[in-house]
Formats: sequence, structure tokens, C-alpha cells
Amino acid sequence: MSLKLTPFWFLRHGETDYNAAGLSQGALDISLNATGRAQAEAAGPLLAGQEIAAIISSPMLRTRETTDIINGFLGLPVIYEPELREVVFGGMEGKPLLPWFPEWLEGNYTPPNAESFAQVLTRVEAAMARILTRPGPVLVVAHGGVFRALRDLMGLPKQGLTPNAIPLYCAPAESGWEVTGNGSPCKSGNGPWLARF
Repeated sequence: MSLKLTPFWFLRHGETDYNAAGLSQGALDISLNATGRAQAEAAGPLLAGQEIAAIISSPMLRTRETTDIINGFLGLPVIYEPELREVVFGGMEGKPLLPWFPEWLEGNYTPPNAESFAQVLTRVEAAMARILTRPGPVLVVAHGGVFRALRDLMGLPKQGLTPNAIPLYCAPAESGWEVTGNGSPCKSGNGPWLARF
């Protein structure tokens, strides 16, 4: 599994109350909290002037809200891509992420009625294959679980949180991919993820 070698931007939605409490959201359609709205407002000017061609967003409430705020600065066409929705975590939705989440990420455990990490990889890869055929660069607004799948597809470490509403530029490099956020690169094979931001 891999991604087409085409640069794109990624933005995880702004913070929600579930994020702040360390709880799994999954398919629960949670809105942004005040911090999350402020994070999206701060991200808008950082993305303006980057020659982004379109926004491709998950259709979930927290990503739609983030997209609406960001697009107040960008004024771009928005396409909602259902396959960018967050992972369905089944019986673990609304519960603490630990201790089960790292085991799910490594494919060693799948909660009842949840998607496996392998299933998420397959749908995210298929969605990105469609998305990256568009004129770009595009801005993908989605979820932490989706970006873990993207990181795996790029050959980057999938452990470690993706920050809320920090614009990440993903581009092919000489050996794999490089993701730049806040001016710091994370190249394929380098880690840990959080140390790069």
C-alpha cells in the first residue's frame, strides 16, 4: 500500500471536548469546543497564500465546522469525501483511548463492531487515490485516525498524536515522504512523531 507521489496539505479538525478528555470519538458526531474553533481560526491565515486548489473534507460535524472556519480565509471549493470519516471504534467509542488503542493500531486488537486498522488503511488509500488525481495541491481536512493511516502509507511512524488544527504539508522526498508542520520536518523512517513538532 502506498500513496501517489503528489504533494498535499493535511489538517486535523480542531479540538473537541472528547479530545480534551482523551476519549475515543470514532463515529460519534461531536462538535468543536471553543478551543477547537480558536485553533481553526488560527490555522486559516497559515493556509492562505499556499496556492491550495480545493478542500477535501470528511463529512463529520467536527471536520465540517473546521472546514467552514478555514474556508472563511481561503474561499475555495469544498468536496466532502465520505471515506475520510473517522474510524468506527464500535464498543470503545466514548471511552478512554488507553490501554487498547496502541494494540488496535498495531493490528493486534479490534473492538467489537469496530473497523480494524487494516480496513481503515484500505479505505483511506482508495480515497486518496481519487483525491490526488485532482489539480492541487489540495487540503485534506480529516481526523487523527485517518492521518495515522496516511502516515503508515507514507512510511512514517503511526504512533503519536496528530496535533489539532496544525497545517501539515506532505510532500515526496528523495527517500519516501516528508511532512512539515510548524517548520519542522518528519521524514520517512524518522521518529518519534511528536518529537518532530
